[in-house]
Amino acid sequence: MNASWKTRAPLAAAAALLVVVVVLACRQPALGQREGGPSAFPRYSVIETEGHNLIVTDNQTNTLYFYTIDKDKDIGSELRLRGSMDLKQVGKPVIKPSRAKPRE
Repeated sequence: MNASWKTRAPLAAAAALLVVVVVLACRQPALGQREGGPSAFPRYSVIETEGHNLIVTDNQTNTLYFYTIDKDKDIGSELRLRGSMDLKQVGKPVIKPSRAKPRE
């Protein structure tokens, strides 16, 4: 009886280890998600910036905004909205940007 116990114990330990490895391999961890669900994207994406201009897209409204400094101003001066474009027009033969309304 001692001889059979000595051969079965390592086999039982190997089987238990195999079960643990299979359970850990099949386990799917919970993944964190952004607020708003799995399809939540950042609201704004910066397309380009050079210190004197800024091009940004609003991902929720599909609008592109173009900002630049006033003529003859130094780099780092405040940026003003010059125009925008509805990105839902992409694919049409002609896209017309809209100019920003001047502030009084």
